[in-house]
Amino acid sequence: MPTYQQFPLPDAGEGLTEAEIVEWHVAVGDTVEVNQTIVEIETAKSLVDLPCPWAGVVTRILVETGTTVDVGTPIIEIDTDPTGAAPAAPEVAGQGAGPVHHVGGAERHRGVEPGGSDEIEAARAAAADVTPAREAVLVGYGLADAGATRRPRGAQGDAPAAVASAPAAAPAVPAAAAPAPTTPARAGRVLAKPPVRKLARDLGVDLDSVSPTGPGGIVTREDVLGRAAQAEARTLATYPGDDMPWLASGTVSADGRATRVPVKSVRKRTAEAMVASAFTAPHVTVFHTVDVTRTMKLVEKLRADRDFADVRVTPLLIAAKALLLAVRRHPEINASWDEAAQEIVYKHYVNLGIAAATPRGLVVPNVKDAHRLGLLELATALGELTATARAGRTSPADMADGTITVTNVGVFGIDTGTPILNPGEAAILAFGAIRLQPWVHKGKVKVRHVTQLALSFDHRLVDGGLGSRVLADVAAVLADPAQALVWG
Repeated sequence: MPTYQQFPLPDAGEGLTEAEIVEWHVAVGDTVEVNQTIVEIETAKSLVDLPCPWAGVVTRILVETGTTVDVGTPIIEIDTDPTGAAPAAPEVAGQGAGPVHHVGGAERHRGVEPGGSDEIEAARAAAADVTPAREAVLVGYGLADAGATRRPRGAQGDAPAAVASAPAAAPAVPAAAAPAPTTPARAGRVLAKPPVRKLARDLGVDLDSVSPTGPGGIVTREDVLGRAAQAEARTLATYPGDDMPWLASGTVSADGRATRVPVKSVRKRTAEAMVASAFTAPHVTVFHTVDVTRTMKLVEKLRADRDFADVRVTPLLIAAKALLLAVRRHPEINASWDEAAQEIVYKHYVNLGIAAATPRGLVVPNVKDAHRLGLLELATALGELTATARAGRTSPADMADGTITVTNVGVFGIDTGTPILNPGEAAILAFGAIRLQPWVHKGKVKVRHVTQLALSFDHRLVDGGLGSRVLADVAAVLADPAQALVWG
């Protein structure tokens, strides 16, 4: 007999409570296998593909694309025994037992639940009492606990959920007795005086789109002018072009002058984290302007080195290495504040965070144990991390347990800034744009490559002296990369 299993939305990260259904990879009637990708979801941290925990046939899609649901909410129903026969429909008083319909076959593959709603509901009820001998369980999902679930939303192409039939004793209402539905509609030609019609033609206003306010439902001059003003406001508020993905999930106001977009996913988590950081940790920022001409020469040499041929070498790589060396010389900056325990946690490892701007918002994945990597390994790790982030495929684990962060604002042509700390970290380095500027070098004014650095830190953990020494060390390596050999 059919066995219907409903797959609840799992926690795809660390303590996430909700996710958005981005795209279904299956439809009603499709045959699925264990561990086959069935849906793509977007959490507050990343895009995640969910595999199917069972083999069978999809009977219902319970959550539409674009919907945000809580963890534990059933999102899809699968018949894990599609070849089984459905039980006979229960007899109704005064009637004989009707024919038994097989649940499955061609009707199922057209996305229609065959055999009548009573038989399907009876099959599902019977299946609920059957305990399978062995149930496939995915790591991290576990078995779903039985409990109340909210009423599922019908999916595209899916038949509406069956409604429980009324008792047999209830009298049937003849079709003729049902009142005919009434829909308000304007019958015949729109009522308007000739001058008002001419005004509408001159202004390009369709009279059928105007709500009349005059006596007897007549369209007045004021009605036409109001409609024209509304249309003009909508035109003025329209952006050039149609490539505006950030507005896709929004609701346009009646006058077309604004679009409201729900705050969700990465943007929501970023906002929460930044507000918590800004109003919890007292931020202090120090700045340094430095001649990085020698760093630029090193970058050119590395790009020509065949060992670095398969990786992307940028000045950010040297800045990241310089920060790692500075942390090695001043390890007390690699710490976090535990408010609950009233303790300072000093980390004996460096997970280097790299702030990456993506279409979904700002994410900060980190290179695990970056202090152990040589320059080539660090370049490879940075390239893989940023590429994954921009593709929206960063895993929650890649963004967890960062210890210190670098953000490259120079890629946007910005000189410097006062970055906000990534929550749980004590410092963040902003690397500004590198520009050709006049600079005093060896007693003469020359054109040199110059950049600005900014280091923000948590003043509960880092005082001004420590923060300044760390930034000075980063600047020293960027000014003369050979200094890194001295500090080892």
